[in-house]
Amino acid sequence: MKRFSVLSRSMLMIGAAVVAVPAWAQQQSEPSSPEAATNGDQIVVTATRTTRSSVELGAAEIQKVLPGANPVKAIQTLPGVQFETADPWGNNEQNIALFVHGFNQNQLGFTLDGVPLGDQSYGNYNGLSPQRAVISENVARVRLTAGAADLGTASASNLGGGIETYSSDPTATMGVRFAQTLGSYDASRTFLRIDSGEVDGLGGTNSGYLSVVRQKARAWEFNAKQGGWQGNAKFVHKGENGTLTGYFNISDKVEPNQDSVAHNAGGLEPYYRSLLYPNWQAALAYVDANGAPPSNNPNNYMNYFGDAQRTDYLGYIKYEHRFGDAVTWTNQVYYHHDEGQGQITGPIAAAGLPGLFRIYYPGQNLKTVFGGSGYALRTTEYGIDRKGAISTLAIHAGDHEIELGGWYEHNRNTIFRRWYAAPIDNPPSPYEWADPALRRLTQYAAITKYDLIQTHIQDRWHVTPTVTVEAGFKSSLQFADGRVPTQPLPGALPGTSTGYPEGRLNTKKWFLPAIGAIWDITTNDQLFGHIQKNVRQFQASVAAGLSPFAVGSQQAFDQIKANTSPETSWTYEAGLRSHHALDLGPLTAIEAQVSAYHVDFDNRLLQISATPVIASVIGGVSILQNVGRVRTNGVDAAATLRFGPHLSVYNALSYNSSEYRDNYVSGTTTIATAGKYVPNTARWLNKTVVSINDGPFEIQAIGDYVGPRFATYTNDQGIGGRYLLNLQAGYSLPQIDGFGVKDLKLSVNVTNVTNRKGIYELVVGAASKTWNSYAQPPRMGFITLSGAF
Repeated sequence: MKRFSVLSRSMLMIGAAVVAVPAWAQQQSEPSSPEAATNGDQIVVTATRTTRSSVELGAAEIQKVLPGANPVKAIQTLPGVQFETADPWGNNEQNIALFVHGFNQNQLGFTLDGVPLGDQSYGNYNGLSPQRAVISENVARVRLTAGAADLGTASASNLGGGIETYSSDPTATMGVRFAQTLGSYDASRTFLRIDSGEVDGLGGTNSGYLSVVRQKARAWEFNAKQGGWQGNAKFVHKGENGTLTGYFNISDKVEPNQDSVAHNAGGLEPYYRSLLYPNWQAALAYVDANGAPPSNNPNNYMNYFGDAQRTDYLGYIKYEHRFGDAVTWTNQVYYHHDEGQGQITGPIAAAGLPGLFRIYYPGQNLKTVFGGSGYALRTTEYGIDRKGAISTLAIHAGDHEIELGGWYEHNRNTIFRRWYAAPIDNPPSPYEWADPALRRLTQYAAITKYDLIQTHIQDRWHVTPTVTVEAGFKSSLQFADGRVPTQPLPGALPGTSTGYPEGRLNTKKWFLPAIGAIWDITTNDQLFGHIQKNVRQFQASVAAGLSPFAVGSQQAFDQIKANTSPETSWTYEAGLRSHHALDLGPLTAIEAQVSAYHVDFDNRLLQISATPVIASVIGGVSILQNVGRVRTNGVDAAATLRFGPHLSVYNALSYNSSEYRDNYVSGTTTIATAGKYVPNTARWLNKTVVSINDGPFEIQAIGDYVGPRFATYTNDQGIGGRYLLNLQAGYSLPQIDGFGVKDLKLSVNVTNVTNRKGIYELVVGAASKTWNSYAQPPRMGFITLSGAF
């Protein structure tokens, strides 16, 4: 891959964005609150109050991507965002990949209405995904701060930017909204929402809604249903001096998952790695008398099934009190409970399992122990109890806007790794929890608690009517404690593990500063700049990939306490926002934003595993260590050309260069990563959205280009670029007199229009040679009828 200078690439991108193809980004007058930033169904290049690069996507545009889409999937059209997943909605969490400015989803900050959603680890321990926290149709907007999240963002993982999702408020009038989607692979999504309208009482106005959705679809690679159901309730009381908001969400989700394909690891390499479910007889015939899969396929053998089952309860109460025009105090409390299982039913004589099982059942017939089928069911059983509070005091004092805030969270998460029999006459199901009566062993049980405290203070000083300076800092303190009531028996984890560690690990970062400035050059043009330091607190769970509590010995944990630091970053960004009405023939307006950024990422953590090929299901021993620095330079350029009221063309062109600055040592071997690019992060991204509307008709085409990527830390493996095209068409039906139905709309969505095949998503886990991947989902079509009463 040939290198170009950052400067030449940056100039090329800026020129391309200004003169060519860009779609719906409209900048309005500065919003007084996040809610006020919504501008119909347009992407909003927000705006004059932020020193950061910040863009928003509104509700209508999210649903155009695909009705019911994960709000994080919808932002893949925004500059600097690389997003991939195996299903068209973006719901499948096992193989979601999100990168923004070189940082992955575990290094970003996620919130819903200000409530922290954790670091999005698939090994659930401190949160839940946005699509499990709110029904997609109830999302008002999503805000992306690509460089550095706001100081007050309730996240302890945001080395990079923040993704803030906001739920819609109840409507002022009583009504019912509905939507029904049908599509490829037996897909069905049914949405219903009932709004009370505003009702006077309790010293003000009251409104609320109840909403439910049911979704299911057959996975495209195997014959199993993915989906679940979800419910939302929201209540808003507006009084003379304050607003009280209550929100509750319940999500029950079941996702049978495909496995990733291992490359260069030995044996067959299929296009995708399917499952044998629900054909139990074929599964029985697939393994030999000892429960071993075919010998020519040691790493990409087929399991009977694997799945993720998650049940979440999330709620908050928020009260915003206004002490006159100058002081507002907002307090919010929240609670989140999660329980679930990750399951794999696979051959008992694969992936090193016989060695594990013989430790617990020495000298016994393992096939008989596990029910005579040659298969066993492995579970990772999750439990989360989080509770927290957020408080923010905003003071307007002359030319100063002062904000003081604090966030506290207590979390207790549990992880149990267990194995169950898969009886030959009673096979397990991916839609049910494992039967306790069939439990054969508990490999380990771990309980981790932490208390997290973050505070911040900042001052936004309007130095002149056109110049604003913003400065502040936050403190981030974490106090974690891990216990392992059930340890693995000696030898039950790979390598030289002696068991999981126990103990306390406290990390304190008292001063994480931020400073920025805005200059209104004209009423239509604005320069902005920002510098900020961030920290990613240690993951506190045995299930998390970069957790000190997941290493293989007490000695390793103690060394981490003494010698290892949490990851930190300095982010520098500057840019220009501009919007102008034009009278150049068909061209009537242009809106654009260009930003350049530099990131110094220090103390990078790496899990050095005894099983680098991502095929083992034993889990366990790893070494966690700081392996040096990453330096990132990049440019995002996004613009919209408007050709009257009926046509707009949007384009976002992004360049990112993220390079390792150091080698690291694995055992006694030096791994030559200095000067290598961060794998799975494309240097070039380009997004194009063409929108056409005329009366009741609308058509939208979305193009998404992701450039070549490396697949290993030493860059000896990689894949080429890919381009995907999605289409959406909608028609607003005329009102039917006498039926009371309004806003009837019929929409059609087609994903991967060209039916592109190939590798879609990388899974990086090795320094060289081996890597894993998921295949590109095929073309799919969906039709949706929506409306209201």
